[in-house]
Amino acid sequence: MGILSTISDILPEVRRPHKSLGLQEKLLWTAGALVLFFILGQVYPVGVDTANLVVFQRLELLLGSRIGTLITAGIGPIVLASIFLQLAVGAGLLNLDTSTTQGKKDFQGLQKLLSIGLSFLEAFIYTFTGYIGVNAAAPLLGSILAAKILVGLQIAIGSIILLYLDEVVQKYGIGSGISLFIAANVCQAVFLGAFSIAGTGTGAVTGLIPTAIQTAANGDLVGALWYLPPVIFTAVVFLAVVYVEGMRIELPLAYGRARGLGARYPIKFLYVSNIPVILASAVILNIQLIGLFLWRANIFILGQYVNNQPVSGLAYLTSALNSPITLGGGNYQAYLAYLLTPTEILHAFTYGITLVVLSIVFGWFWIESTGASAHDVSKQLEGVGLQIPGFRADPRVIESVLSRYIPIITLLGSAFVGILAWFADITGALGTGTGILLTVGILYRFYEDLAQQQLFEIYPSLKNLVKV
Repeated sequence: MGILSTISDILPEVRRPHKSLGLQEKLLWTAGALVLFFILGQVYPVGVDTANLVVFQRLELLLGSRIGTLITAGIGPIVLASIFLQLAVGAGLLNLDTSTTQGKKDFQGLQKLLSIGLSFLEAFIYTFTGYIGVNAAAPLLGSILAAKILVGLQIAIGSIILLYLDEVVQKYGIGSGISLFIAANVCQAVFLGAFSIAGTGTGAVTGLIPTAIQTAANGDLVGALWYLPPVIFTAVVFLAVVYVEGMRIELPLAYGRARGLGARYPIKFLYVSNIPVILASAVILNIQLIGLFLWRANIFILGQYVNNQPVSGLAYLTSALNSPITLGGGNYQAYLAYLLTPTEILHAFTYGITLVVLSIVFGWFWIESTGASAHDVSKQLEGVGLQIPGFRADPRVIESVLSRYIPIITLLGSAFVGILAWFADITGALGTGTGILLTVGILYRFYEDLAQQQLFEIYPSLKNLVKV
């Protein structure tokens, strides 16, 4: 671990504030990081051919990225580094005690180093596999190869900037920069889908709603309603996630050495949050990317592509359906006619089953490998002196009680987020199902953090109590 300590000391880091920041200051830092994120998403690296980009909207939403700009890789390297290390530590492949100060420092240092390495790796994958084209008319340094290297370096630097922006938000702002960037990207997608800033004229507000009003004015009330489902289903999914976020089971606990002093351990219905559907969506996206790469090499194992989109094979069957806004001018009746064809029924159910099954598998794998299983939680509770009232102080007793709830809640919660994401996708909700799930969960936690910070400002003494 000596090498990791050296790495932690060498790598640049954002210093913690010398004084406690007020809520207004934290909000300003958070807003500043968000503005810079949007600016980076509008800057194209020197040498990029903007007319030759392979854009995957779902990849952009999931990773807080924008293909072709400085944040092409987005937070992908940071998320992957975190997942790899957490799985390695949870599986015992990496001997790090993250419960100690030095262990946390070593973990963060290794995560930062791995994130930087993955930033360069992913950037060069984008440029050298053709997902981002370089300007062939004016190759830099007289070589297309040199142009690809230069574009890759710029994209890698963009991801590293996001890495440190995340650190700035964590130390000077509110919440997590990673979550903030994902939520901002999805909100932007919903906004563009609503107002159609891109100029397609088929946005929910600028296209669908005015068309619905005009249709109703012409006396066709039933026809007018067929333009509104995408907006309605977006609201339904938002409300469903907000409601489920508050569902939990609270397990009563007591301190063995302090009679009368108790606590509660909340087990939320979304016990593993949105992690399962994130990982499941990442696998499905990788199928699309690998399939496109193989198709360009004239290998059709995963299917064939038209305009960089799968049209047959496994890559097509596991891909999300087209949005109703892009079909039939946004008329939902035309979308249903398209959806109810035999091919699209098979497509919809294959995609849904794949998404739900992968969500369940990753949900179970996540709790077993990251210290969130009944066995691991019982050891943690026993370590701080907590026990279940009426039972003897034995971690096996706590584990047996937790085993009644955690496994089944993990399976149900993972299946729920997978089904809800699938439902949002096939109904054409704005921002995609996974994007809506992520955003609502992130904004809900941001609201909780904001309320906590406001409470600390009103009652400063609570900070000391929480630290204890």
